Amino acid sequence: MWTGLTPILILLFLTQTGSAVHAGATRRTLTILAFGDSLTAGHGLPLRKSYPSLLEAALRRDGFQVKLINAGVSGDTTAGGLSRLDWALGDNPAIAVVELGANDGLRGLKPKQTEANLDAILTKLKKRGVLVLLTGMYAPPNMGRAFGRRFNAIFPRLAEKYNVLFYPFFLEGVAGKPALNQADGLHPNEEGAAIVARRLYPYVRKLIEITRR
Repeated sequence: MWTGLTPILILLFLTQTGSAVHAGATRRTLTILAFGDSLTAGHGLPLRKSYPSLLEAALRRDGFQVKLINAGVSGDTTAGGLSRLDWALGDNPAIAVVELGANDGLRGLKPKQTEANLDAILTKLKKRGVLVLLTGMYAPPNMGRAFGRRFNAIFPRLAEKYNVLFYPFFLEGVAGKPALNQADGLHPNEEGAAIVARRLYPYVRKLIEITRR
């Protein structure tokens, strides 16, 4: 193979080949799991307009080689999310954005059980070495103040317990604004989903940078 090559040419060949292999390794696509309910799935929107698709596009525009998997299931509760988590982890994500709890609140499910389910989800993700962005949710006002206090406290408490990155309210800047929501008043429209993606961007970017250390 090396016949006719001088030692200097051989050294140059090996150096360039090694650099190419290293460059290929650094360009490995990072898989991010968007794990949630209809707010993640993009209920009522084209898939390309869901927040995971918009977030992926924004990250790629900025040079991050990422693949976002939309693992949102409309109507899902924290119990439903827990039951399908192992399947969702089949693509071995490095990062997970966890958005669950809205349907628990709407249905008035016991906050204690909601917290237990989310706790189990975070435990599994930690054991798999997945970096987590936990997004919080607020209880519907019609559920009463006592329920709201118990429910709303779940998310910051778990974020502190597991020392994960925390975004206090998934629908921040969108909830309660008719111009940013669909007719049901619950799900973001295209403009609302774009705001969600834009607000989550710096948090996800921070986790990406952590994976590079």
